[in-house]
Amino acid sequence: MEEGHHSSLPPSRVIYARFLRAALEDDWKTAEAFIQENPNCLAAPITKQEGTALHNAAGAKRTRFVKELVKLMTLEQLELRNNRNCTALFYAAQSEIVTIAEVMVKKNINLPLIPRNDIQCLPLYAAIKTGNRDMVSYLYSVTPIQDLASAHRVELLKATISTDLYDTALKILDTLNDLESGEKELLWEPLEMLARKPSEIIGNKSQPSLWERCLNSCFRGRLCNKALMQASAHRLVDCLWEKLGDDDKRFSPTAVDEQHMMKLLVEATEVGNLEFLVILIRSYPDLIWQVDKEYGSLFHVAVKHRQERIFNLIYEIGVSYGYLVTVCTKEENSLLHLAGQLPSPDRLNIVSGAALQMQRELLWFQEIEKIVSKSLYSGKCEDNTGQTQKKTREIFVNAHKDLQTSGEKWMKDTANSCMLVGALIATMVFPAAFTVPGGNNQQTGIPIFLETNWFMVFFLSDAIAMLSSSSSILIFLTILTSRYTEKDFLISLPRRLALGLATLLISIIGMLIAFTAACFLVSQSNISVPIRIIVAAPAVPISLFVILQYDLWLDIFHAAFYSNRFLFQSQNRLFKPASLLRKE
Repeated sequence: MEEGHHSSLPPSRVIYARFLRAALEDDWKTAEAFIQENPNCLAAPITKQEGTALHNAAGAKRTRFVKELVKLMTLEQLELRNNRNCTALFYAAQSEIVTIAEVMVKKNINLPLIPRNDIQCLPLYAAIKTGNRDMVSYLYSVTPIQDLASAHRVELLKATISTDLYDTALKILDTLNDLESGEKELLWEPLEMLARKPSEIIGNKSQPSLWERCLNSCFRGRLCNKALMQASAHRLVDCLWEKLGDDDKRFSPTAVDEQHMMKLLVEATEVGNLEFLVILIRSYPDLIWQVDKEYGSLFHVAVKHRQERIFNLIYEIGVSYGYLVTVCTKEENSLLHLAGQLPSPDRLNIVSGAALQMQRELLWFQEIEKIVSKSLYSGKCEDNTGQTQKKTREIFVNAHKDLQTSGEKWMKDTANSCMLVGALIATMVFPAAFTVPGGNNQQTGIPIFLETNWFMVFFLSDAIAMLSSSSSILIFLTILTSRYTEKDFLISLPRRLALGLATLLISIIGMLIAFTAACFLVSQSNISVPIRIIVAAPAVPISLFVILQYDLWLDIFHAAFYSNRFLFQSQNRLFKPASLLRKE
C-alpha cells in the first residue's frame, strides 16, 4: 500500500518523503543521516507547495530541528520561497515561537524583507495577522519598515488595526510622515476600520494613567492591557485624523473629503463608536452638522440604529440642533419617522424580553417627539409601498404592533411562572409557622425552643417569606390584569415586574434561612460536619438564582428605574473646558 501511494507522487518527492517525515516528527538523527546521504536536500522542494524542510519544520514548530537545520544552510538557501512566494521565516512568524524566527534572522538579516514586493507574504505581516505580540515586537525590531513602499506600510497598518495591535500601529504610522498629498488618501481606509470598531475598543483618553503605566511596567504588560489598548487606539485615531488634515494640523472644509467624512460618521454611529466621533468632532466641530442626502445627519443614523449614547450628543449643541431635526433622508424619513420604524434585530435585542424592548422603543419615540417641531410631527410620509400616507404615530403603532403583542405575552408568561413559585413558597412557609421545629410543650403549648436565638431567626424569616411571597403573588396578579397600553409599558409594567421579582427573591431567601434555622434547632446538640454542610447549602440556590438570571435582573431594574429618566441626557462629551480636557 505504501509503495502504491508513493508511486503516484513525483519521483523527487518520493525520495524526500523520509526527510519530510523526520522534519515533522522532530527526528534530527534520521534527518542528519539523510542529509549526509543527500547533501542537496536542504534546498530541495519536498512538498506539493514546493517548500523545503525548513519551511515544514518551522511551520510544525520544531525548534530544535530548525536550529540544527539552519546551521547547515547557506544564506541563499534560507531565502528560498515556496510556490506561494513565502520564505521559511513566514511560517516561523505564524508559528508564534520567537526563538525559531531569531535563529533564522541571526544568520540572514535580509530575511524579514523577503519578499519586498508582496506584502501579504512578508513575515511581519504574517505575525501581525496571527496577533502574537511577542512575535510582532521582535519582527518589527528587525524589519527595516522604512524600506517598504508607502502602500505596503499602509497595508501593515491596516493589519495591525484588524488584530487590535495599536501600539505597533502607532509605530508604523510614525514611518508615514513622508507621504505625498496624493498618498494621504491611503489613510482613509485605516481610519474607516477604526470607525467600525466596537465602542469599547477606543478609550476616552490618549494616555494611560500613571498607576496603569506602573502596573504594566511591574507585571510586564500582563495587567491593564485593556486600558493600554484603549489609550493606544485613541492616540491612533488622533494621529490619523491629524495626518489627513492641513499642514497646520487644523481642518478646513476644503481640506477633507466630504464623502469620506460622511462614511466615517455613518460607520462609527452604526456601531455606537462614541469615542471615535468625539475625537473627530472636537477637532473639527463642523462635522456635527454634516448632512448627507442618503443618510441625513449622524443623528438620523443614531436614531435608525438606536444608538442613544451618540444621539445624546445632540443635547450638547444647544438650540443649534433645530436645523438637523428638519433634515430628511433619501427616503423622505425624518428623525421621527426613523424612530417610528423598528430597528434591526441586533439593536432590538440589546435588552431581554419583548416587553422591555417595547418600553425602549416608546422611550425613543417620545424623546424624538419632544425635540422635533410640531409642524414636522404633523407631517406625513409615504410607507414602504408608496400607496398610502400615514402620520408618524400611525407608523409607530403599525410597525410595533407585533412587538407589543409579544411584549404582552412575555409579561404574562413571566408573571404566571413567578406566581406559581410564589404560591409554592406560601404553601410551605404558612404551615411551618404552626408546626415549629422541636414541637410544643404538651402542658403549656409553648414551643420548646422559644427562648433560643435560632427560634427567633426561624420565626422571623418564615414570616418574611410568607409576607414576601404573598406580596409577589398580588403584584404579579396586577400584571396579569393590566390593560397593556403604551403608557403601561413605559413605567407601570417594568416597575411591577421589578418589584414582584424582588419580593419573590426575598421570599426565597427567607424560606431558605428558615430551613437553616430549623436545622440548627433540631440538631443543636450534635452539630457535625454534614449538618454544617446542609446548613450552608441554601447559599447555593440563592447564588444560582442571582447569577443565572443576572442579565435579566439588570435589564428589568434598568428599565424600571433608569431608562425613563436617564436614557436621554447630555453626557458632556463634547466641547469641554480646556481644564477638564487636560485632566482626561
